Amino acid sequence: MTVQTTPSIEEMTVTQKLQLMEALWQDLTRAPEHFDPPEWHREVLEERQRAVQNGETEYIDWDDAKKQLRKLLK
Repeated sequence: MTVQTTPSIEEMTVTQKLQLMEALWQDLTRAPEHFDPPEWHREVLEERQRAVQNGETEYIDWDDAKKQLRKLLK
């Protein structure tokens, strides 16, 4: 048997926090039928769809989005 200790959030590094978030997300998505997204998620998606339909915004290719983000972070 292995005893595992987890540091408090305040003691975790950014890398540890991201790894924990990834582990939680993977666990949650194993059974999506048990996960009901909050109502505000639907509202945000509907608003974004309306904005696209009205020509107020548009989507870009994911690779292009990553390039733009990398430029902003330099």
